[in-house]
Amino acid sequence: MAEAVRENLADIARELGESVRDLRGYEYAVINDHALFPFKYANRLKPLEQARLAADASPTRRRILLSHGPDPEDGLFPLNEEYTTEEYESLHETFEALGGSTKLVCLFFTADPEGGIHVIHWGDARLEPDRTFTWLHSEQLQVAPQSFE
Repeated sequence: MAEAVRENLADIARELGESVRDLRGYEYAVINDHALFPFKYANRLKPLEQARLAADASPTRRRILLSHGPDPEDGLFPLNEEYTTEEYESLHETFEALGGSTKLVCLFFTADPEGGIHVIHWGDARLEPDRTFTWLHSEQLQVAPQSFE
């Protein structure tokens, strides 16, 4: 379902004359240097605070969230090159295909095939080391009622 939402956002961006950028075979709508990142966090209605990235999430998805999302909070000590690994650095490199300065706008939702989208939120979400999210800003959007023909 997240793939369908991502594709729909790309189609709408094209219709509006906005950018669509290909990232490893997946198209993302980019509007005013903000990439729209849809993420289905549950199959049933669940509070946004319980959203969590799956343990088996792709490295690309992690890297998008880490490199284009909000900056991490300052830790106990600054991480400079002396304390980081190549793997850490690669996860925090921006995807030039999206644009190095492009920021992420997260669109988190719950949905199932029978009921469609239950709830959707948008905002700035920072991926934490435990795979949870810290929201710097979020807002719940209204879900349009679905008509079945």
